[in-house]
Amino acid sequence: MTAVSTAPGGSPAADAELRRVRGEVRAFLRAELDAGSFSPAPDNWMSGFDPAFSARLGARGWLGMTLPKRYGGHERPLLERFVVTEELLAHGAPVAAHWIADRQMAPSISANGTEQQKQRYLPGIAAGELFFAIGMSEPDAGSDLAAVRTKAVERSDGSWTISGTKVWTTGAHVAHAMVLLARTDGGPGDRHTGLSQFVVDLSHADIEVRPLRSIDGGAHFNEVVFHDAQVGADALLGRRGAGWTQVMSELAFERSGPERYLSTMPLLRAWAERLRRTGATEQQRVTLGWLTAHAWALRRMSLAVTAELAAGRKPDVLAAMVKDLGSTFEGDLVEAIRACVETEPRRHGGDAFARLLAAGVLHTPAFTLRGGTNEILRGIVARGVGLR
Repeated sequence: MTAVSTAPGGSPAADAELRRVRGEVRAFLRAELDAGSFSPAPDNWMSGFDPAFSARLGARGWLGMTLPKRYGGHERPLLERFVVTEELLAHGAPVAAHWIADRQMAPSISANGTEQQKQRYLPGIAAGELFFAIGMSEPDAGSDLAAVRTKAVERSDGSWTISGTKVWTTGAHVAHAMVLLARTDGGPGDRHTGLSQFVVDLSHADIEVRPLRSIDGGAHFNEVVFHDAQVGADALLGRRGAGWTQVMSELAFERSGPERYLSTMPLLRAWAERLRRTGATEQQRVTLGWLTAHAWALRRMSLAVTAELAAGRKPDVLAAMVKDLGSTFEGDLVEAIRACVETEPRRHGGDAFARLLAAGVLHTPAFTLRGGTNEILRGIVARGVGLR
């Protein structure tokens, strides 16, 4: 399966430009694969950390695409960024190093940051040289972000003391900085009020990063402990007390992108190529058709969110729907293919397809948890359409 060459509803000139960009990205990825610089893998946007690869993308102008040029960006449309992202995911490229920084921290800092913060962080993000982690989930909060207990207390000189623990923090052991949600005012009962965001450098002596090993043996998740870490007044991102609103805007970027249904696309593509060479049974043809059609439908939904974001709107409900349906589909894809083949998943040895299948199986449990559990997302959708 390959992604479409154009986006629906665009002008002929815009569609032609998207086809040109897509062709350039595909040619680049073919060259990278031919050179052996990476092996396609499911979920490589989460676990495929390759700073050199990210830097090569930055040098080609494929990071920070929508940012202003004065901050190292390229002022390109969101749809062009969608095309680049789509191809990287479909090819299973190792993009984890820059992913969070480019996906949501670039637009968040651009929208909410001070001039100093923009100058400090955005050029490095666009160059593929500055990586971010997200400090949202906590041991006693999980997907209920309004229940976070991490505290930031303002000192007399305007600086802040941060104490608390964040968990399931992807890439914190290799990231340069973190954006975190902390309570600056009120108490847990205040829920959405009194929360603020901060940008902190993870090299801080009083910030401890503890890797958490997952079922596949990897350690890209972390627990991050703030031992009364003092940060400057310039660490506050946006307005004090506006953290909840800012986070909700970020989550539209986090939850609606093509990574929410393309994490296992390298496996589907490999299986389709395998069937092309060996032939397919009736069951395999039906399964391949169903999976492909489902992916197309999710793509249309994700494109709709991209259009809403490009128009300056906040499609929180639609983004939650994309994440819910997309992450469920990713796991369904793995199980559907597994049921149609005699290949045993193998982490080591075997052929490339067996290893792809094993990676898909081991990563599946996380799909419906990260970025907000599906139960939380369905509550957002229910409230959005007036059912609760």
